[in-house]
Amino acid sequence: MKKTSSHFLRVGLAITFLWIGVLIFKNPEAWGGYLQPWATGLLPIPLAQAMIGTAVLDIAIGAFLLFDFLPWLAAFVGVIHLVIVLIVSGITDITVRDIGLLVAMVALMIDSLPQEIIRRITFLKTAQEAKTGL
Repeated sequence: MKKTSSHFLRVGLAITFLWIGVLIFKNPEAWGGYLQPWATGLLPIPLAQAMIGTAVLDIAIGAFLLFDFLPWLAAFVGVIHLVIVLIVSGITDITVRDIGLLVAMVALMIDSLPQEIIRRITFLKTAQEAKTGL
């Protein structure tokens, strides 16, 4: 990740995830209210505990991004987390925000992939093209 814009994106997402994690810690029950009733019913633990776990995850993602430690992995976990958030919270007034965060995380993940992973993806794509004759 060498572009200045990528650093701004990484730090901005880090601050967002850290801040949300702290806010969830302060009032987990209120944040649990964003879950759809069907999703709450699937939880094997009390809602407050699930939200505290979510806060820990958000803070971990934010810290990894802030300290530029495995940013591609933090972004990958963030993408999965945001997809789950979109599924369990449903379509609301804040859905557009979560979609924006998701797309930003995907962009950061792609931009910060290690060269070894990029080489493997390229190799698999080339092998598939050779196999299918494309």
